[in-house]
This record gives sequence, C-alpha cells and structure tokens, in this order.
Amino acid sequence: MGLGIFLVWLSIHKIRSNPTEWKEFKHALTSANYILFIPVFFIIVLSHIVRALRWRILIQPMGYQISAPNTFFAVMIGYMANMAIPRLGEVLKCTILARYEKVPAEKIVGTMVAERAIDTLSLGIVFLLALIFQFDVVMAAYKEMQIFIAGKPNETMSQTKQIILIAIALLIVATIIWLIATKRIQKIILAIKKIIKGVGEGLLTTLKLKQKKLFFFYSLLIWLLYLLGTWIGFYAMQGTAGLSIFVAITCLAFASIGMIITPGGIGSYPALIAIVLSLQQPSITNSIGYANGTLQWFAQCIIVLLVGFICLLLLPWYNRKKQL
Repeated sequence: MGLGIFLVWLSIHKIRSNPTEWKEFKHALTSANYILFIPVFFIIVLSHIVRALRWRILIQPMGYQISAPNTFFAVMIGYMANMAIPRLGEVLKCTILARYEKVPAEKIVGTMVAERAIDTLSLGIVFLLALIFQFDVVMAAYKEMQIFIAGKPNETMSQTKQIILIAIALLIVATIIWLIATKRIQKIILAIKKIIKGVGEGLLTTLKLKQKKLFFFYSLLIWLLYLLGTWIGFYAMQGTAGLSIFVAITCLAFASIGMIITPGGIGSYPALIAIVLSLQQPSITNSIGYANGTLQWFAQCIIVLLVGFICLLLLPWYNRKKQL
C-alpha cells in the first residue's frame, strides 16, 4: 500500500511540475464521458460473475456443490478486502465458503492456487499477443516501466531496519524453541500437513474437471471482458478515443502487472497505462494517458467497492433465506 501511495504522489508530482500537462490532465478528467461507466460497470461485473462460475467448476471434483450466489459473494467480498489489506481477500473467500458451504478451507486454498496458475498463463498469452501486434511499444513500455519503478524509495536497509529484522529473527527462533520445549510443535506440524494435503487435493482438481471445455471457455471470456472494458474506456476521453483493440491488449497486459505490483493496482495501474498510451502517438501526452488510466482504475475500484459492499449485505440474508 505504501508503494502504491508513493507511486500516486510521484506521478501527480511529475504532471504538476509541468503547468501545461497539469492543465491537460484536469481537462481530460473534467471533460470525460462518464456515461461510459454504465457499460463498463456491467462488463466488469459480468467478468466477476464468470470468475465465480469458473471457481465452482474447480471445486466440484472434490464432491462439493456450492451455490453460485455464495461463490460470487465470496469473490466480490474478497476483492473488496484486498483493496484495504493485500491477500486478506483470499482468506475471506476461504472463510466464507467454509462457513456457508461447509467446504474445508484448506481444500479451497488449493483451487485458488490453481486459479492463479491459470490466470498467470492467461496473462502470458496476453503479453504474447501484445508482442505480436505492438512489439516496439511493448519493448519501449518495458524500459519505461523499469525507469518508473526505479523511482520508488531506496530499498537499501538502514541500520534501524537491520536491527528490527534481527530482532524479528531472534523472536522467531525463541518462539520455535518454546514450541519444541512445550511439545506444541507436533500439533502445528499436523495442522501444516493437513493444510498441505488440502492444497494438494485442490490442485489435483484441475486434472479431474468434468467440464474442461466450459472451464477454459470461462477463462477466455474473463480476459475478453477485461479487454472489452479497457477498450471502451479509451472512448471516455477525446485524446484516446478511436485507439485500436491492439492498443487495449497492450494496456491490459501492463495494467495487469500493475494489479500485481500494488494492492488493487493503486498508483501502478494508471501509471503503466499512461506509459503505454503515451507511446502510441504524439498527441497522447503522459498527462492524457495518466488521466485515462486513472479513470479506468477508479471505475474498477468503484465497481469492486460498491458491488462488494452489496454482497457483504446480501451474504447473511441469502443464507438465512436458503435455510428456511
């Protein structure tokens, strides 16, 4: 989160240092066509619904028939939680299904690992397509990305940080010694073995899918919807309207990296889109690119927060109704 906030400050600082770019940035945001939020809203929500349906297919081989609404609620609440605390969403997703669908949490973790593997492969394919259609832009954007990320705070450990790390290491060693001395280590080892077994079982579900074609269709549809949402987002601003679908592929590739670098893509998502867009044509300045990236990131955040909050309210209501 700290890195994301710093990247926001760094990007805004660079734009504000140039009065012309700052004026362009503000004008691009104030004159944007916000009506396009409506189709983008439904496209992104549909992508989350498809992701929930795909997750159900992964869980089915373990013998659990979970409801589609609970799966969707878990996905959206997880995304909302990740906006605040990285990886908290994964814990909540497991907790929700374990509570309301009686699926062992450790087995769900395995399916989530499998999902991440599929998403990583899909992102690799998106990058490959971007290289095919926009090789020069991708290579230039990669270099610009390295320069941008290099602007983050110096990671060289200060003496204070070293002392803190040493103290943490000593605390861990002392805890391990205490666990061994009190013979509580055996219980922890058994719990870890149970988790590993559950994760392994979850990973093996990818080899036992009964609906393989539907699973891969959902995987393709998720990324097509992401791509469509990105492309429509170009038309929200005059400076980026009319850009090709190939530009959207490249933006999607780098924006996805941004979602990995910082929680929810804060700071990195709009910055990386700005880098790609500014390399397309001279008329698209860094300020216009950053304005479009900011708008697209903001739209996704609003969708996650709004739909996630609604799902948080609907979750207990739906399950009370289901029990009646």
